[in-house]
Amino acid sequence: MNWRIVAIPASMIPILIIAIQFEIKPEDVFAIGILPFLAAVGAMMIKLVLQGVKFAYIVRTYLGPVDSISKLAGVRMGSEFIKFTTPMFVGAEFIIIYWLHKKGIPTSKSSWVAILDIVTEVFAGGLLAIMAGILALMNGAIVVAAIVLSTSVFVTTLWMILFFLSSKKTFQVPKGISNLVQKFGKDKGRHIIKQTNQWMEEICSMSRKNLGTKESKKVFTNGFILSIISWIFYGASFMIIANETGYVIDLFDSLMAVMGANAIGNLPITVGGSGLAEFGIVAYLNNLDPFNFEIPQKSIDWSAVIGWRIATYYVPIVVTWLLLVKLALSKYTKPNIS
Repeated sequence: MNWRIVAIPASMIPILIIAIQFEIKPEDVFAIGILPFLAAVGAMMIKLVLQGVKFAYIVRTYLGPVDSISKLAGVRMGSEFIKFTTPMFVGAEFIIIYWLHKKGIPTSKSSWVAILDIVTEVFAGGLLAIMAGILALMNGAIVVAAIVLSTSVFVTTLWMILFFLSSKKTFQVPKGISNLVQKFGKDKGRHIIKQTNQWMEEICSMSRKNLGTKESKKVFTNGFILSIISWIFYGASFMIIANETGYVIDLFDSLMAVMGANAIGNLPITVGGSGLAEFGIVAYLNNLDPFNFEIPQKSIDWSAVIGWRIATYYVPIVVTWLLLVKLALSKYTKPNIS
């Protein structure tokens, strides 16, 4: 995971550019106060814990008592480190699948559980982001609304269609891609395509077996609700920071702002959406055009935005890294069953 050594400093470059451009000094960020900052960190930690609890609930429902709830939740939280350090927040699912595979769970089952966990997260976050985009559009922030809506609608629709369609259709690697891989990869390429098609077929079989059941509908609904609650805590983290700087904002508006920023941060341009999320907050709240970074008087201050970003991104990076190394990537020896 040596690329993470480069990814984390790279994610700080946009923050440094913003700080230099607007002459933001460390004392400006520190002026937020230690208690509000810790409260914002706490709200973000609750979000991560809820994600972990949801994952544990899904795993234990479909796979049984694979491990303790706390261990399952910790692994899920640790997997967020991968999302924090990749463009477009992807990769956590591979850690989950890898860890479950180490526990002896077939790849198809572990993949399906990971996908169900992600789909509930994407669906909840996508709906909230779409709401944020519609509100931005109603308030005249045309460019911001267009970015938020195009990103959130595309990602949400794609995941939902693929997930629910998997119970009706067996997906395979597209023929064009399959031919290219086999042409250039020879025997190894043919093996990869065969294994991938088999993996996709098994996942679709899991979908057909589970999606129509009453239990699955209950699990999906509960997972969706937990995801909504977790996103609400994410919104609360910004409200805490903003209110301390004198920018009065309620929980709903704060939630809409961070979901709009999250949608903009999903653009695969920077590591972890760094710079995009910060601009997204300011643009959403102040109806800025895409080339205007000036902040009107009596509006949200860049120091509050940077303080929020540190609390909800850089602090969690440290926490999730520790959990990733300690739990998800630690060596595991299968017990001998006599």
